[in-house]
Amino acid sequence: MRFKYVINEVMVGLWRNVTMTIAMIITMAVSLTLLGASLLLYKQVDRMKDAYSQNAEVSLFFRVGDTEETKHATPEQKAAIENALASDPLVSQYWFEDKTEAYRKFSILFASTPDLVELTKSEDLPESYRVKLKDPSTVPQFEAKYEQYVNDQGGLELILDQKKLLEKVFSVLGSLQKLALIISIVQAVAALMLVINTIQIAAYSKRREVAVMKLVGASNWFIQAPFVLEAVSAGLIGAVIAYGTLVLAKIYIFDSALAPLTSVLTEVPWTNVNLMLPVLGAGAALISSITGWIALRFYIKV
Repeated sequence: MRFKYVINEVMVGLWRNVTMTIAMIITMAVSLTLLGASLLLYKQVDRMKDAYSQNAEVSLFFRVGDTEETKHATPEQKAAIENALASDPLVSQYWFEDKTEAYRKFSILFASTPDLVELTKSEDLPESYRVKLKDPSTVPQFEAKYEQYVNDQGGLELILDQKKLLEKVFSVLGSLQKLALIISIVQAVAALMLVINTIQIAAYSKRREVAVMKLVGASNWFIQAPFVLEAVSAGLIGAVIAYGTLVLAKIYIFDSALAPLTSVLTEVPWTNVNLMLPVLGAGAALISSITGWIALRFYIKV
């Protein structure tokens, strides 16, 4: 009977302050969506770091120009570099990437800018050797060894360590992580203030009923439960909306719009997305209940 009364009071309270309830749910949903997105970003960056660290390459780019100063590498120069790679104890594996393959990768990477792909020809892109080292920490020794080929006689234009580029990319992603987390915290504070305000208004509107209940011996828990559950219900609804937003982002952004970039961006696994539902739900319920209980202390004295 008591449980039925509490649930009924929760439903009445949510409907009585429907405008405030909707505002609370929307604010909570926005803050939880940003929080979930920042958590997914953290996990995704870690996945990308692991994936790229294992597959980081050193690229040896050949000259691509037609002038005397930047003439194409000769077959003899290419053969000399390949022989050096074949006998190099630092090298785990290597492969040659011609202009056709380079253009194919370029067109995938810049699929979102078709004008750039249209203006670029395969002849404009350099051939290269892609090298995977046995130990990524030996990159400085490898670069020093092949620096002799970066000249007119060697035929190389550039030795590029992917790991250095990735460190710059991940530093930018790290900044985005922090920004998303800061925004979600600001939104969470706004949501909590709205929760406190809503509960205080609800408690004030029922102050006479609360006074009567205390006079007849009702426990503080019994009096506070409907108000706290109102906040928890709004938080859980907000968590479900936030989870649904993340699911839609996974389907329509990562799996559709960004599908051509799967060779660059690692896939966002469904396990990480689905994990956000219990995480956000538990977080919203816990924070809402604690906030609601603290807010009620001003109205219902123990």
